[in-house]
Amino acid sequence: MRQLASIREVNQHFSKFIHATEKGNEVIITRRGTPVACLIPFSTPWRKLDNKQDEARQRTLARMKKGYHLGGTRLTRDELHERR
Repeated sequence: MRQLASIREVNQHFSKFIHATEKGNEVIITRRGTPVACLIPFSTPWRKLDNKQDEARQRTLARMKKGYHLGGTRLTRDELHERR
């Protein structure tokens, strides 16, 4: 179930809204009637990656760290100024 509440109301009765989210409700927080934030239940605990997923993550991080060569050349400051 979704519930709308103003920032002021949430500020004054924060524990009430935390209890509502613990029961599975979403609380949409508004400022002058416009939604600006949402309190949602933390129902999905973080899960540990299995070996295959962790290896894929490590490969991806290594690729990101290494970067990709796009065929460009490095320029010195003097070469860069000459091109102007």
